[in-house]
Amino acid sequence: LESSLLTQPWASVCFGESAFLAKACFRDTGYILLISDLSGVWYESADAKAVGQRSKELNKRLTVHVSSFLHHLRKLMCPLLAGQPDTTTSFSCHHTAGGLSLHVKSELSGLPFYWDFHCCPAPVEMSCHLVRPLIRMSLALQYQVQELTSLLLQKDAEIEDYRESGAALSRDRLRTEPFQEETFQQNFMAESLPQICGAGEGQAFASALQQLYAAVTQQEAKQARKRQHSAPTAETAGHPHPLPPSQEDETASSSEGTMVSAALETASPYQWQDGA
Repeated sequence: LESSLLTQPWASVCFGESAFLAKACFRDTGYILLISDLSGVWYESADAKAVGQRSKELNKRLTVHVSSFLHHLRKLMCPLLAGQPDTTTSFSCHHTAGGLSLHVKSELSGLPFYWDFHCCPAPVEMSCHLVRPLIRMSLALQYQVQELTSLLLQKDAEIEDYRESGAALSRDRLRTEPFQEETFQQNFMAESLPQICGAGEGQAFASALQQLYAAVTQQEAKQARKRQHSAPTAETAGHPHPLPPSQEDETASSSEGTMVSAALETASPYQWQDGA
């Protein structure tokens, strides 16, 4: 569950007037929910036994197998995280003394269905789901901007060569000025950035960023597996010490930077995990 949750992208959700980021993973054996308001992070991990106990307390009239409860919860949460909440299902969220509670009200087999997610403050280790991927995403986007800047300069040089050869535009409205990186950065900081920052927390993870998040976390998981597999080989070869973190980060970041464009085209916005 935990490894599958890592590669799930965050989704922007609203409960009442409050905006949150959330991600979840459901299996026949249980579920994990992670939710943040960018001031705190909460999570709940529940196995099949805990789900069965809580379902008896909240839904005394329903007598279905635990796997059916988990399947129904997944069906309720999936549209919410995909940005298409079911109008027949209501969600409410409130802070408690020990964390955060998410209440769900719906129907199952024609009877009322209730569920409470009891989320506690997430441990520091959960930074692998938010802080670390965001740093990697920032670096990957920086690489992408550098590549696009280089491509623009090459295009300007190509256009100038055409002009010097006597070529002329058939439509003058298509004429553009040569790209000036410094001017572009200044205009972006002065004009675009204030609009982005004023968009609100609900826009934190748009579709393209969800795709990039999934690609980055998949690469991070792949790098972790490579390090695990290569560790015994390194010791056998007389190199017991792994690479320093800075070198590992540089290697992984370089790999991420070169694959950003492809990732944005191929990764799905929200890959829901079915029971295995």
